[in-house]
Amino acid sequence: METLKLFSDPTVKLITINSTTEFNFSSIDSYVNTTMSQDSAFIDKLNLILRLSLIIMIFITMLSLGCTMEILKIKKHLIRPKGVAIAIMAQYGIMPLTAFCLAKVFRLETIESITVLICGCCPGGNLSNIFSLALQGDMNLSIVMTTCSTALGLFLMPLMLFLYSQGFSNLQSAIPYTGIIISLILILVPCGIGILINYRVPQYSKMVTKVGISLMMILYVIIAVVAAMLDGTRVFRVTAPPLLATAALMPLIGYICGYILSTLFKMNASGRRTISMETGCQNIHLCTTILKVAFPPEVIGQLYLYPTLYIFFQIVEALFFIVLFRCHKRLRPSNTEIQVNTVLKGAAEKTNGSPQSVI
Repeated sequence: METLKLFSDPTVKLITINSTTEFNFSSIDSYVNTTMSQDSAFIDKLNLILRLSLIIMIFITMLSLGCTMEILKIKKHLIRPKGVAIAIMAQYGIMPLTAFCLAKVFRLETIESITVLICGCCPGGNLSNIFSLALQGDMNLSIVMTTCSTALGLFLMPLMLFLYSQGFSNLQSAIPYTGIIISLILILVPCGIGILINYRVPQYSKMVTKVGISLMMILYVIIAVVAAMLDGTRVFRVTAPPLLATAALMPLIGYICGYILSTLFKMNASGRRTISMETGCQNIHLCTTILKVAFPPEVIGQLYLYPTLYIFFQIVEALFFIVLFRCHKRLRPSNTEIQVNTVLKGAAEKTNGSPQSVI
């Protein structure tokens, strides 16, 4: 009877319920903690895969770029460095200033301003060589400009970041200069190896370039998949209107200002088109690698995808100029056609004039 009374006592029931509830909640907490630790470990592995993929991709890209460079052509442009000097002035004068002004105008946050500044201070990329070819530009000048801007980026890029970071509060201490310099050194090494391959064993340079392009396409897919798994739901921050406007205006301003600057220095038509492309085109692979390698994931977040947004507008705007150029070339007769028409017109005048003189 006492036992029955004891279990019928409401206080005992309350104690039993509370102990059971506490046990259930502790089980849930341990399960959640275990799941969260597993998720964080998985995310850390994905971040590691993404960083390694970016490093390998930039290595292959710069190796392939180096295989397209010839030492004799580089020397030729270095002896008469007018075009190279104008290009470097445009690359490290116009683009960092444009990034700084746009970050100020759109009132970007600290980490967003750093991202935009790094993108603006990056040297010219190898896409500019393709665009220069499509615009019938000076390819030797384009390749030399890409080489020189990449080499000088080791010193000029940290310098530009230091100078322009003075215009933002608490920005100077947030820029990882050491990580950026290490990234630039790692980029110059494969570029130098590529130049050496093209100089010593030029018969293998085309093969290295073809294999490099194939590997880059595979790495692009890996990076896209991993980035979607990591930041697929948070990518909307990158597509916010201020960052969209910045990514759209930066390459456009670079193309236009590069053309104007080269015109002021009286470059020929092919040189003007080349410098225009070299100014507006940034090394997006380098920018992405720096953002992902030099910054911790919790600091940079999904902003390492900003260069992808930039390259979209960079390609679209360059294609627009290429289409305009092609239409202009078709509608306007070439110099050869003008010369042939002039000769034919002169011959016709002589032929028509001879009978009159006889009469």
